[in-house]
Amino acid sequence: MAEFAIYPSLRDLPVLITGGASGIGASFVEHFAKQGARVAFLDRAEGAAADLTGQLSAAFHSPIFRQCDLTDIAALRRAIDDVGHIIGPPRVLVNNAGSDDRHELADVTPEYWDERIAVNLKHQFFAAQAVAPGMKDAGGGSIINMSSIAWMIPTPRVSVYATAKAAIIGMTRSLAHALGEANIRVNAVLPGAILTERQRRLWMSAEYEAQLMKVQCIKRMLLPEDVARLVLFLAADDSAAITNQTHIVDGGWI
Repeated sequence: MAEFAIYPSLRDLPVLITGGASGIGASFVEHFAKQGARVAFLDRAEGAAADLTGQLSAAFHSPIFRQCDLTDIAALRRAIDDVGHIIGPPRVLVNNAGSDDRHELADVTPEYWDERIAVNLKHQFFAAQAVAPGMKDAGGGSIINMSSIAWMIPTPRVSVYATAKAAIIGMTRSLAHALGEANIRVNAVLPGAILTERQRRLWMSAEYEAQLMKVQCIKRMLLPEDVARLVLFLAADDSAAITNQTHIVDGGWI
């Protein structure tokens, strides 16, 4: 059985994860909790979040959940302030929340565009803005922005999502330079086709799996934990000199 790294620098560290109730985000919550971090996560899905916190109730620090619509920036700021009073000001922010809903080019309205950008991009900037002062006061931190390879392939029927995910790379590089003097590292992670329950339910088929096995160098389905283990490294002191970078987890698709 494979054994994976334990990072002493993550123990007791305050970690904030957006979109942590399901999918890749839930794997982040689980992996940080098992490292002994003080984890808080934000999501709209109260039921899924309750299930996750129940599963992790025996962790050294039981994860803290706050229900939050991340497109409401005032509510996001309040939630970050709230959990900061419980776990401490976040030293790690994982900007994970997003949604890859499919859409046809001709069907995109200005209202739909604004809603998709709010879901996939806007909250990442304002979450980083909110945690930066506490990270500066603490002597540093790590911000990890979740992008996607969707804008690199490119993927049809997700033009607005791909636009947002490409913009995250520019935002990451700008924030890395803006915050580097405060010893705050900012990196982006770009997953490929990760087999979450949502992907299995909505998009996965035998035909799509066969296509993936053709384009990936690694001939297996990728799982949320494949992404989580990279994020742990980027959060830990082991990656203290790594910032302003994009890290692809796609089994060699790109």
